[in-house]
Amino acid sequence: MVWAGGAALVLLAVSWVAGLGAGSVTLSPLQVWQGLVYSGEGLERRIVWDLRLPRVLTGMLVGMCLAASGALLQRVMRNPLADPGIIGVSAGGGLMAVTTMILFPQHMGLLPAAAFLGALGAAALVYVLAWDGGVSPLRLILAGVAVNALLGAVTSGIMITHSDQVQSVLPWLTGGLAGRSWPHVALILPYGLPALLLCMWAAKPANLLRLDEDSVRLLGHRVDITRLLLTLLATWLAGAAVSVAGLVGFVGLVVPHMVRLFTGDDYRTLLPLSIVTGGLITVFADTAARTWFDPVELPVGILLAVIGTPFFLYLLRRGGSGYAQTAGR
Repeated sequence: MVWAGGAALVLLAVSWVAGLGAGSVTLSPLQVWQGLVYSGEGLERRIVWDLRLPRVLTGMLVGMCLAASGALLQRVMRNPLADPGIIGVSAGGGLMAVTTMILFPQHMGLLPAAAFLGALGAAALVYVLAWDGGVSPLRLILAGVAVNALLGAVTSGIMITHSDQVQSVLPWLTGGLAGRSWPHVALILPYGLPALLLCMWAAKPANLLRLDEDSVRLLGHRVDITRLLLTLLATWLAGAAVSVAGLVGFVGLVVPHMVRLFTGDDYRTLLPLSIVTGGLITVFADTAARTWFDPVELPVGILLAVIGTPFFLYLLRRGGSGYAQTAGR
């Protein structure tokens, strides 16, 4: 699938040019290039380096992390509808973020770290509740749905009891990249990049989980350990994304299915292509969200949901039940 990888990388480069050039001041591709490579204090350089490049980088890393997380969870849970939201990872990050913004506004600097820890804590709680001498995909999903509902209820309760501060929370809950700058890049890079690199290791064990448990054991692998490690990696990826962009949905759910249509279900190609595709779709969507409705800037999570829902329904109609069974196998 060399052609698919090449096409994805070309589209990622195009999304970068579009993201760096579009805005209240439109830059041509040549001006974008000059802003990137030439030193000095020119207008192009300030727009590219100070405003748009950190946002594009943050969006790309967020999309990459969410897509990889969704792909891994769909394999671990053997469920084509799995994404970071189904096991409460997003809800855990959301609860901690809302708690910080509403109850402890004097500690707003800790918001990204709190969201990241909330995501990890929710995943740990799900795994503990699902453990019964081992963890099956069905118990993981059921425990995840329960924890997701509980955390969502607590979050709603906090927002209702502090209704005068809800407006400050909504942009984060809908997922957005407005105002993201170099400190956000510095925050997600040390967490997100190592996790994305580990995905190259995760392709082989993810492929093993296509087999039934007895076959995996006969090959000398421990199913529970493999599931645990892949779940931890998926949670790590989702937590890194949630910590800087809020609750951005549909990337983790839809992107692996899009890639699967072209590459099949071999994670040696599906996982890296999902990572690249998640990055380029998020950058494109964020560019559209901040330019199509000027002067209003939509959170990218809203646009992704509007676009992602009909596209996901199209995928289901095109693939039918056979496609769904393949994705979740």
